[in-house]
Amino acid sequence: MHSPTQPPTRSPAHSRHASVVALWSGVLSAVLLALVAAEWGPLISFDRMVADALHDSAVRSPTIAGTNRILSDWVWDPWTMRVLVAVGVVWLWWRGERLLAVWTGVVSALGSAVQQVLKAAVGRDRPWWPDPVDTAHFAAFPSGHAMTAAVTCGLALWLLARFGVGRGPRTAVLVVGAVSVLGVGLTRVYLGVHWATDVLGGWLLGACLVALAVLAYERRLARAENRRDLAHQD
Repeated sequence: MHSPTQPPTRSPAHSRHASVVALWSGVLSAVLLALVAAEWGPLISFDRMVADALHDSAVRSPTIAGTNRILSDWVWDPWTMRVLVAVGVVWLWWRGERLLAVWTGVVSALGSAVQQVLKAAVGRDRPWWPDPVDTAHFAAFPSGHAMTAAVTCGLALWLLARFGVGRGPRTAVLVVGAVSVLGVGLTRVYLGVHWATDVLGGWLLGACLVALAVLAYERRLARAENRRDLAHQD
């Protein structure tokens, strides 16, 4: 077994960035949730306009629709993302970062729980088509695919930064993550199984959850450092 690493130190920069992301994504998530729950007319009209245009394109382009199904149901499927998180958890555990491993797994599981609770609470219907190109179950808001991708990629970027991985690999992961998060959201709307604002809600909620998790973890490290300093003074 790999020998345990030294206790991680907190990063004030991580805390500052997480605070900003948590604030803005939280506010925007709350506003969007309220508008969706209230079935605000302009938002509903926007969703319908986008959905109609993309569905017409998907029906006329079965090859493109099929490619989107592969990307959505296999490459960027929530279970694919959860497997990636599981690999990360095992790697952290092997390195001796037991708390961080558990923290990462819990945040991922919490993301799944939050989206299911919100789906049941909001109860938004998915788009309905007489000629569907794909099908999906459960309520629409928020998009589970979009939220799971945002949580997974956000955690990956945070962990790479925390372990001081070089700029090159981090940039590569950032690009792949951005393509995945944006891509899976677009595929869900293109396939006609989500409204555009379902996807936006998933992105915002995923970003908010990761930011809150990072903030809580960094503050926990800060408290641990303060206790160690006090112990050394005694």
